[in-house]
Amino acid sequence: MEFILQPLTLMTFFPLLGVLVLLFIPGDKKNALRWTALIASLITFLISIWVLTMFNASNPDLQLVAKYNWITVAGWNIQYYLGIDGLSILLVLLTTFLSPISILSTWTAVEERVKEFLLFFLLLEVGMTGVFLAQDLFLFYIFWEFTLVPMYFLIGIWGGPRRIYAALKFFLYTMAGSILMLLAILWLGIYQGTFSVPDLIAKGGIDPHTQLWLFIAFAAAFAIKVPMWPLHSWLPDAHVEAPTAGSVILAGVLLKMGTYGFLRFNLTLFPQAAVQAAPVIAVLAVIGIIYGAAVSYAQADIKKLVAYSSVSHLGFVMLGLFALNPQGIQGGILQMINHGLSTGALFLLVGMIYEQTHTREFKVYGGLWKVTPIFGTIFLIVSLSSMGLPGLNGFVGEFTILLGAFGSTVLNSPWYAGFAALGVIMAAVYILYMFQKMFMGPEGSIVEEVRKHGHALRDLNWREIVTIVPLLIFIFWIGLYPAPFFHLMAPSVDKLTAAFQAAALAMR
Repeated sequence: MEFILQPLTLMTFFPLLGVLVLLFIPGDKKNALRWTALIASLITFLISIWVLTMFNASNPDLQLVAKYNWITVAGWNIQYYLGIDGLSILLVLLTTFLSPISILSTWTAVEERVKEFLLFFLLLEVGMTGVFLAQDLFLFYIFWEFTLVPMYFLIGIWGGPRRIYAALKFFLYTMAGSILMLLAILWLGIYQGTFSVPDLIAKGGIDPHTQLWLFIAFAAAFAIKVPMWPLHSWLPDAHVEAPTAGSVILAGVLLKMGTYGFLRFNLTLFPQAAVQAAPVIAVLAVIGIIYGAAVSYAQADIKKLVAYSSVSHLGFVMLGLFALNPQGIQGGILQMINHGLSTGALFLLVGMIYEQTHTREFKVYGGLWKVTPIFGTIFLIVSLSSMGLPGLNGFVGEFTILLGAFGSTVLNSPWYAGFAALGVIMAAVYILYMFQKMFMGPEGSIVEEVRKHGHALRDLNWREIVTIVPLLIFIFWIGLYPAPFFHLMAPSVDKLTAAFQAAALAMR
């Protein structure tokens, strides 16, 4: 009972209770299935708020730890080890926050095999939460790989016309990188004698050359998941073919598993290798920022534009993390949250208009603001958030990242920040282009096409407004008063950056 009621364990596995209940509800009782899944995810979110109330923001170490011996055979000591600190608290909250919103968005969007869809979605939530809490490398790898299975089925069964291709591509890309990470995990377990991340950090002693190889092995898995340029080609296919809820959770949480992996493992376990690799990672990040923005502008499909914008936005996150200073890392963590809110909201809105029009092609849209003023107003706010308008959440994260990159002693050049700033300008171009095509000018052909079927385009209904308003609240909150979010992560980030200062001195 003590194990079950431990806060982090309860938060991680509570969605399984929802899965258990769903199994006993007939498949044709669609509303009962939806309400059950929604309530399970909402209670999980409330448990995460309870965890937040117990979290001591001034303590940089792991808190609310759950640690039990799990597999002890032939000298192996693998532990069930969960913990939370300033590096993970916001990402855990983002996961439990976006999950009920995503489920709510499926109310009319998913009509076939509703039971199976919700089962896979709740299982996915378990895996994602576990990734951000696991402090044993073996346990982390299990959670990491587990998330592949439900996401594969969510895309492959409920996705678009090319769903099988997109699901296979997503699965194979991620699995390929994960194999290298598994080999590195096994090396650490065998030669360092433990899979515990805190124990490995405390033990140290890995020579710089070996650190670099281990860094590369872990980076292979995480760079694909981010995805960093040039390992990004699976992302647009997965986003475009995924159902709306799948796109929201893919952009909002699954991509952050990659950036979090760099933060939690590459930077903490291999600090000297991180210092060595920082300029290379920063160059790839800047290329991703500019490339993602340029390709976004070239898209004819709204959802594909939003998908490619993630390559650009996550490039900012990687640049911030590998500035290896408090400003850059805090900006990177906050931008992970910002991207989940803004891009998640964009995918929700695109899904809402797609339900009525069944097309995402720019050429058929136009003049939507006159027809759907509430939808247009909310779409404008979210678009401005995504392009980093001051007063909204995107600006705070990007500004802090650029500040960190500009003053980084490891990168030692203002040009990284200078070229990355071009991405901010380019984001304004493709975001405003998207908005102008959809909402301004004369009514597009799709408006008349919908009328031919006996009804006009409707504005957002109460359920859709309830789905999107929580995201708007945080978009404004972070944009106007980000201090509480920085306060949660600052002590843990300061502790982390102290290791880089020591590593840089040792290398000199």
